[in-house]
Amino acid sequence: MTASNLIPLLPVEELARRRRRAESQWPEIWSLLDAVMDPEIPVISLYELGVLQDVDVRDGVVVLTMTPTYIGCPALQIMEEDAREALVSAGYSVVEVNISLSPAWTTAWLTSAAREKLTRYGVAAPKELTDQVSCPQCGSSDVSIVSEFGSTACKALYRCGNCLEPFDLLKAI
Repeated sequence: MTASNLIPLLPVEELARRRRRAESQWPEIWSLLDAVMDPEIPVISLYELGVLQDVDVRDGVVVLTMTPTYIGCPALQIMEEDAREALVSAGYSVVEVNISLSPAWTTAWLTSAAREKLTRYGVAAPKELTDQVSCPQCGSSDVSIVSEFGSTACKALYRCGNCLEPFDLLKAI
């Protein structure tokens, strides 16, 4: 079987992102950034969320490429600052962050580990290939939407009809 007749199980952009990391000359920088968590959901890293796209070093400058989950994401500045601080603390004195809006971020870029962590944290992750929503507390699919906007613009607020708990759903984009 050749690569040309394989069916990708990931969006092409996500496959490329994972390859960039796997083939990177800078694995130590990727590892340092694995400790940088999303400020709104502090149990998943920027990489697991799909925000961290690439790492490079050019003429002694660490260059990060990030794609926000949402164009107006208020957490983006904090993400940049946290990534920069982690690298400066590790001895990388000059860090540049480039924001890329194309391709647009999608929940398809969430790693399976990120989906599991979101659920344990109490935020429902959109299910792949379906519109079904399950309560992260009890697993019930007896849920109803309360508001199109939850604690942030990239989340919707739901309520479980089984355990009656409210919860955020990371919107499928």
